Amino acid sequence: MTKVLGIGNALVDIMTKLKSDETLSEFKLPKGSMQLVDLNLSEKINEQTEDLEKQIASGGSAANTIHGLAKLGIETGFIGKVGDDFYGKFFADDMDANNITPNLLTSTTLTGKAMALISPDSERTFATFLGAAIELSAEDLKDEHFNGFDYLHVEGYLVQNHDLIEEALKLAKKAGLKISLDMASFNVVEANLGFLKKVVDQYVDIVFANEEEAKSFTGKEPEEALHEFAKMVEIAVVKVGKNGSWIKKGEEVFKVDAIQAGSIDTTGAGDLYASGFLFGLIKGYDLDKCGRIGSILAGKTIEVIGPKMDSAKWSEVSAMMENL
Repeated sequence: MTKVLGIGNALVDIMTKLKSDETLSEFKLPKGSMQLVDLNLSEKINEQTEDLEKQIASGGSAANTIHGLAKLGIETGFIGKVGDDFYGKFFADDMDANNITPNLLTSTTLTGKAMALISPDSERTFATFLGAAIELSAEDLKDEHFNGFDYLHVEGYLVQNHDLIEEALKLAKKAGLKISLDMASFNVVEANLGFLKKVVDQYVDIVFANEEEAKSFTGKEPEEALHEFAKMVEIAVVKVGKNGSWIKKGEEVFKVDAIQAGSIDTTGAGDLYASGFLFGLIKGYDLDKCGRIGSILAGKTIEVIGPKMDSAKWSEVSAMMENL
């Protein structure tokens, strides 16, 4: 049985539906970005939006991908750090409830929270207080965390801690794992470009990037960026939203369409695309089918608030996968 380990920021998402983009302007948050904020600003944003519709869910990019894989029946685990508080318990309980083996370290610092501000056009902007999540360190990682797994899925947000991500990649390679990396956010790519290029070239087997991240990494448009990525990794995936995705391995190139979907919130769409794609790889499907499964999960995810689909949506996913 193939097993997938995720490592990332253990965050609780507070999804908030905005009535307009004025909130983003007020707090100087570039639409569609992920901005790191301190506890004070995080709480201020939460307070000023308390009259709006909100939901909470365990989040963080890699955790979302692992959650999706677990829902598809893949054995999974997750490494992260949380606080000894309500949100930390909420995160751990959600992992247990979904049969994800948690390697959660605890801190006296508060659990990280991501204010996911959802614009009326469904675009989401994150104001993220990393809290305890940022305290996950290279020293926390042990060989045994990686033993028994076949894949390591890493979120690009971790590249802000260079020592941590490099140690995770070294230990994963030492244990014989395939490594997949999701680029995470265009501004994170821009801020860590040299380091990111080095680790992608040295360690990464599968890379996922959206259009903006691919542009930040390569300076090129999606199709050209795909070819640049493919020179560095075994499998390159560039996602282009409603226009689908590009996939390349060796000389093989595939263009996969997005599914028709009624978008209300794009939170988690890229993360769940990765779930579907990795599930297909594990099952031995060709890359075109892997991409189509990714598109199904991404498309169904944007029809709900937040990164977690309910059982009815997962039933729709299963039915669509059976018809591929």
